Amino acid sequence: MLGSLLMAPSDPEETFKVTDRRRRVQDDEPARPAPPSAPPPSAQRERPRPAREPERDLTGLFVMLASSAAIAMGDAADPVTGERHYDLVHAAEAIDLLALLREKTEGHRSVEETQVLEGLIYDLQLRYVEATKRAGSPPGPPRS
Repeated sequence: MLGSLLMAPSDPEETFKVTDRRRRVQDDEPARPAPPSAPPPSAQRERPRPAREPERDLTGLFVMLASSAAIAMGDAADPVTGERHYDLVHAAEAIDLLALLREKTEGHRSVEETQVLEGLIYDLQLRYVEATKRAGSPPGPPRS
């Protein structure tokens, strides 16, 4: 059965004919103007955008990581439980991550982002030293 489907038809009269139904413009006939085209459907459905979208920057990320470090050092209460936690390893990792972001985004930050990042790192490093003194544990090896 499969072989008969793949073979050419045995009757040579079983062919199809293509007829060009496009209207040809005669040389003496003026060209008709094209009908006005409707805007694409996607343009009709677009919602109006706000006049100006807020510019995205890294400041929010920097502040989020700094808040995490402050909570881990016990400088701020946990927003969920309201309790103060002391996890200096977590604090050191968050500070190191900020320092890594400073290194990797060098030359790609705005002036404001750079000022915020430098201020946060400086402040958190001072607080980390104070937190290790309060905890009675010596600070680890110097980081960044």
